Amino acid sequence: MTEAASVRVLRPVGLAWRHRELLREMTRREIVRRYRGSALGAIWLVLAPLLMLAVYAFVFGVVFQVRWGGVGDSKAMFAAVLFCGVSVFSLFADVLNRSPMLILENVNYVKKVVFPLEILSYVAVLAACLHFAFSLVVLLVFVGVSMGVPPLSVVALPLVLLPFLLVLVGLSWLVAALGVFLRDVAQVTGFITTAMMFLSPVFYPITAVPESYRHLLWLNPMTHVVEMFRGILIFGRWPAWQELLLWWLVAAGALLIGHAVFRRLRSGFADVL
Repeated sequence: MTEAASVRVLRPVGLAWRHRELLREMTRREIVRRYRGSALGAIWLVLAPLLMLAVYAFVFGVVFQVRWGGVGDSKAMFAAVLFCGVSVFSLFADVLNRSPMLILENVNYVKKVVFPLEILSYVAVLAACLHFAFSLVVLLVFVGVSMGVPPLSVVALPLVLLPFLLVLVGLSWLVAALGVFLRDVAQVTGFITTAMMFLSPVFYPITAVPESYRHLLWLNPMTHVVEMFRGILIFGRWPAWQELLLWWLVAAGALLIGHAVFRRLRSGFADVL
């Protein structure tokens, strides 16, 4: 990556750092808003992943009798493999489905010239990360109990997670900007996330798909993401440096494109809203 490209990538990241206090406060408000009025409150952060783990394990492991290569007949490991895929995809779906309404629900910020609207996408990603973090803790504890100890490859998780979050920020900027001008974007993203969930190996292994159709799954970016996370968190596979390099380049590209589109369309937000 050239020096100029590096500067362009660091600019949107630096924006979050410059407004870190604002980002922290708005993220806190978003999390409080989500659980306001709930009887159990933040307990759902732990309870929801546990219930999800139990339901998916029963439905796909007992009812549909799905089997996963590499885990044998262990229902515990099958549940962990399934839960890992669901947790990663839920992080993606949470951000993408939330993004079309980010600007529309914060019209009061649009008229404020000095307010950094780009922060709203960071807030959406960080709020979604809280749910993912608790799911990750539940997963690692479950894997530790089932296997004795989580694989050492877990230490490589930040190398895969950080670029994934950058991709989500870039996608959020893109979808949020388009959502101001095209109100159908919310419906489209809902369809896309549902389709991508069933066209990625979240509920089934890739080997369950006929070989002539597997290339369709690999065209889905979330297939690569889910497989990378499973390899690191469960199967003890260290990511190849070529794979990591490509992943970071994809993250940089998504961030640059999303930021460029958002900045270009931002000037028209006030006219539409």
